[in-house]
Amino acid sequence: MVKRNFSSTTAGGVDDEKTPKLAFSERVKDNIMTIPNGLCILRIGLTPIIGYLVVQNQFMPACALFAFAGMTDLLDGFIARRYESQRSLLGTMLDPVADKLLVSTLFITLTCVNLIPLALTSVVLLRDILLVGGGFYRRYQILEPPFTFKRFFDPSVSSVRVVPTLTSKINTALQLSLVTFSLASPVFNFVGHPALIVLGFAILFTYIYII
Repeated sequence: MVKRNFSSTTAGGVDDEKTPKLAFSERVKDNIMTIPNGLCILRIGLTPIIGYLVVQNQFMPACALFAFAGMTDLLDGFIARRYESQRSLLGTMLDPVADKLLVSTLFITLTCVNLIPLALTSVVLLRDILLVGGGFYRRYQILEPPFTFKRFFDPSVSSVRVVPTLTSKINTALQLSLVTFSLASPVFNFVGHPALIVLGFAILFTYIYII
């Protein structure tokens, strides 16, 4: 997935090569009204529609919407890199969240129609749940006082910038490849192709490496 570059003054971070790195900023009201953030929200809105089409075995329109969602991902990354005014700390979190929500939804729905093994989907979702939980805990740790639930969930009060490691990027690319080819397999008649099995094992291997 396309990631955004964002530079800011940082106060600390996590240096473990095998975990997503976090960089922290001073208390700041983030600019959330940007085109890239709007495209991320659009991608989130398309996610349940794509999932519904999959479980209804409407693979052709699901592929079309998925391709459109991918174009919004490329576009929001391009805009954020090219125009500094369109960059935001919220965007560095919202973009991977939108991507992960779409990919996770496809894992679940493609499993429901027997195109991805349940065991693989369970491993992927368990890791995602742990990452989301860890992200919320980290935000709680670094959010400057006073702590309130309103400030905690206020997207304009940004305190963390997500910078994925190389291993995490490879894992995300493998997941995206698997759901893309699995979604397209009924349309182009290659369901159960050995390459899909290889992709599944590659995803598991990157998880083992991260651990």
